Amino acid sequence: MTTLPSDPVLTKEGADLRDQAPGAERTLLIACGALAREVLALKQINAWDHMDLICLPAILHNTPDLITDAVRAKVAEHRARYPNIFVLYADCGTGGLLEAACIEMGVQMLSGPHCYAFFDGVEAFEARGEVTSFYLTDFLARQFDAFVWHPLGLDRHPELKDMYFANYEALVYLAQTDDPALTKKARACADRLGLRFERRYTGYGDLARELAKEASQ
Repeated sequence: MTTLPSDPVLTKEGADLRDQAPGAERTLLIACGALAREVLALKQINAWDHMDLICLPAILHNTPDLITDAVRAKVAEHRARYPNIFVLYADCGTGGLLEAACIEMGVQMLSGPHCYAFFDGVEAFEARGEVTSFYLTDFLARQFDAFVWHPLGLDRHPELKDMYFANYEALVYLAQTDDPALTKKARACADRLGLRFERRYTGYGDLARELAKEASQ
């Protein structure tokens, strides 16, 4: 089983920014809090010590119209200290607004519609066309109640489950790590939703590949 840093799930903005002023070679990663654990693991595994990480709250995914302005604000706040900034969001429900903002600001961002696609590999995900599948990542397997069950009101109105998930056939767990405990949690989520369970090991997918490209520049 892959050994990772302690879980940095964030309920508010968090960062591992260094105290020293970064030199020209340093890169700032502005990430969704749902990716914090994975990004820290990749930094540790690859010794990408020139990359600093700041995370916006993962709960912004429940209000995707706020993501673009939140990213704009962080880029503006840190641009003077970092010549290189990489936004670790995909489109994430912003309807193309985040991509347009990143182009305007001259910063890079991840490709794809959402984290499910870039963990699975954007091309592979799109080729599957799994329109009747509900997806979990490692983060969502850990945080299912906080990010799915409670926001949908299923803790208060369990009868809504059939309305929300009537058109789904399977819960697909896109696993970043080989963790039997997380697989058990994900399977339990499928049982709660009444969906067939499938586990697909993706590792870090395009997140790792795109960060590796950035690190080599």
